[in-house]
Amino acid sequence: MTTDYIKILRKVLSLVEANLTAKLNYLCTMNNCESEEIVEAANIAISNLLPTRSLYDIAYNRFKKWCAEKNVQVYSENVLLAYFSENAKNYKSSTLWAQYSMVKSCLIIYDNIDISKFPKLIAFLKKHGDGYQAKKSKILTKSEIDRFLSSTDDKEFLMIKVELILGIAGACRTDELVNLTVDDIEDVGSSLIVKIPNTKTKIPRIFVVTDVGNMLELFRKYLSLRPPHPVGKNTTGKIPSVVASYLKLPDVACYTGHCLRRSSATLLADAGVDIMTIKRHGGWKSTTVAEGYVENSIENKTKIASQVLVGTTTSAITKTVNVSESNIPSNINFENCTNVTFNLNVNK
Repeated sequence: MTTDYIKILRKVLSLVEANLTAKLNYLCTMNNCESEEIVEAANIAISNLLPTRSLYDIAYNRFKKWCAEKNVQVYSENVLLAYFSENAKNYKSSTLWAQYSMVKSCLIIYDNIDISKFPKLIAFLKKHGDGYQAKKSKILTKSEIDRFLSSTDDKEFLMIKVELILGIAGACRTDELVNLTVDDIEDVGSSLIVKIPNTKTKIPRIFVVTDVGNMLELFRKYLSLRPPHPVGKNTTGKIPSVVASYLKLPDVACYTGHCLRRSSATLLADAGVDIMTIKRHGGWKSTTVAEGYVENSIENKTKIASQVLVGTTTSAITKTVNVSESNIPSNINFENCTNVTFNLNVNK
């Protein structure tokens, strides 16, 4: 019995100690035991934790207002479930997840509450998203891009041509094209070196536009004639739909501002580029995003069909044959081959 009492006493003392420590920390904060310098530094650090503070604060304040109307004092899992179940009546799954993400970040920073550990809430959000498919912009194929560049008049479509080339070459977002300046593009003669500024990491994403067709000529022409005012976001975002409209493609409205970025990644996937290269090219952190482009690639689906239905592979096989005038083969046979390339080196 004595041993049991000692264990209970130690446990009680441990709880009392923890409680006193918490109260001491609270009183220390309330009485400004920290220096003003430390408090100010902490506040600055906190303010920089949120990527777009105004949007996050709006979502957080909306939640706080709802709690005040419901006389909520504690942010329990049931409270969060009730809040997001009400929002689910008016918001799509993607919007609901965005609201959850912003509220979660603010609650961690401002209230030291981690709602990511609320399993019922996460299950509800996932259930609400069942069957939901986000709308994706349509893409432009290589032949469609080439057809637009070669058939349109420079007088009317020069700006669109240049934006199209840069957007496809660099898998650019609309805002990246809008913020791109002449100072970010270096003409080295045989190519253009383009640097996309990154305000977060301060490390620019770099891509190159090579001298294919008359692409560099178009850029230099536009550079000499460009208007003094920059192209706005709305105009830039409509460029894919303008291209689709000119080419008389169906569902023109589905060619959104994200079209150039998606088209660039899909063209890479069609060329057989690996996922890591696609991620680096577009600056994607998520492998899932890059894999989506590979999975949707027609070229990739064709390779899979060949492997499944025909039993062939598309791996590269290189064979070198030395041929002279005296031993030219009378015939060369190939079976079940696609994309065969002959490299002829003639030595005289």
